[in-house]
Amino acid sequence: MIPHSQPHSQPQPQPDPHRYHYHSYHPKPGTPPISGPSLAALNTLTEEEVEFILGLPKAELHAHLNGCVGMEVLFELADEFVEGIGFEQVPPNSNDIGEFFKVFGVIYGLVSTREALGRVTRGVLGGFIGRECEYLELRTTPRRLGRSSLEEYLETVLDEVERYPKEKAGLIVSVDRRMPVATESESESEEGITVEEVVNLAIEMKKQGRRVVGVDVCGDPRSGDMELLKPFMGKVREVGLGLTVHIAEIPGSVSGDTQHLLSFTPDRIGHGTFLSEKEKEIVLERRIPVEVCLSSNIICKTVPDLASHHIRYYLERDHPIVLCTDDTLPFRTSLTAEYALLLAKPPFGLGLSREEVRRVAEWSLEYIFVPAFILSDLFI
Repeated sequence: MIPHSQPHSQPQPQPDPHRYHYHSYHPKPGTPPISGPSLAALNTLTEEEVEFILGLPKAELHAHLNGCVGMEVLFELADEFVEGIGFEQVPPNSNDIGEFFKVFGVIYGLVSTREALGRVTRGVLGGFIGRECEYLELRTTPRRLGRSSLEEYLETVLDEVERYPKEKAGLIVSVDRRMPVATESESESEEGITVEEVVNLAIEMKKQGRRVVGVDVCGDPRSGDMELLKPFMGKVREVGLGLTVHIAEIPGSVSGDTQHLLSFTPDRIGHGTFLSEKEKEIVLERRIPVEVCLSSNIICKTVPDLASHHIRYYLERDHPIVLCTDDTLPFRTSLTAEYALLLAKPPFGLGLSREEVRRVAEWSLEYIFVPAFILSDLFI
C-alpha cells in the first residue's frame, strides 16, 4: 500500500490501558510487533472474542514477503552486515511515499544473499501459518542477489514455501510496474529485470511443478504504462495461474490505468480504494474479490478513518472481500489484529456481527489461487 497525504484526517482513538486489554493474545515471537489502530481494536476485545477470531479458518492472500519480516531477523542480519545499514534510522511507518520505499530499500540491502532470503522467508511463513491462518499466499518480486539469478531467488523462496503442504502455502510472483516491459528496454531498469522475464519465469516454474500459484502487479502506482502489460497478463491466464492486481491505490492514477488493469480480467484486486462508480460496477458485475488491508489504508491515509473505509460499500452489497495485512512490519499489525478491526465496536472497529466476520473468513478461503479440491473440506 502506497502512502497518500490526506488533510483533515481525524486522530485515531486510543483505548484506556486500564480499561481494556482483556486478552492474552500476542503475535508469534520473531514477528513484527502490533501497534496503532489494529492494537487499539484488539485491546477492546475479550479473551473469548479473540479466541473466536483465532478459531476461524481463514487465509492470508495479500502479504508481501519483504514487508512482513520480523524485526528480530532484521537486526540479526544488520549485525552480520559488515558495512552496516542504518536500519534503526528509517521510520517504520512513515506516511511519506519516499520514506515508505526507503524502508524497503533498507530491507533489500539486508536481504542480500540466498541464505538471508531463506531465513526471512522461513520466518514469515512460520509467523503466519498455524496460529494466524490456515493458508498463506505469500508474494514477492524476484530480484538478483549478488551473482544469483532471478530463478535462484524464486527457488530459494519456493524451497521454504514447499516445506509446507499444498493446502498451507503457495507463492505469488509479483511484477513491479516500474519494470521495463521487454528485453530490448532493459537499460531503463536499474537491475535489467523486465516484465517479460518475470512472467516467463513464473510460468516456467509452474510447468516444472513448483508451488507458484499466481502473478501480482504491484509497485509505485505513479509509474508504468499498464496497457503494455496486457499481453503478458494474457499469458498468465492461459497457463492457469491466478492474477491479482494492485489497483486504484491513490487518487489521480495514471490516465486509463485502472481501466487497463481491469481489462486483464483479474481474479482478485488489491485495495481498490479510489475506484470510480463505473469501475465499482465492473467489479460488482464480475464479482471480483477485493483484497482489503485496513491498517495499511488507515496508516497510509488513503482513507480518513475506519468508519469511511470502502469495505462497507462491498459488505453492504454482499460482495466478496478478503481481509489481509499487506505489510505487517511498517503497518504494525497481524491477521488476527485486522479481524479485530472488524469485530471491535466503534470507534475502534466496524462492529460487525460474528456471523459477518465468519463470512469474511470464509471468502478468504473461497478465493485462493489453488484448486479448491486441494483444501480440506474442513476449511471450505
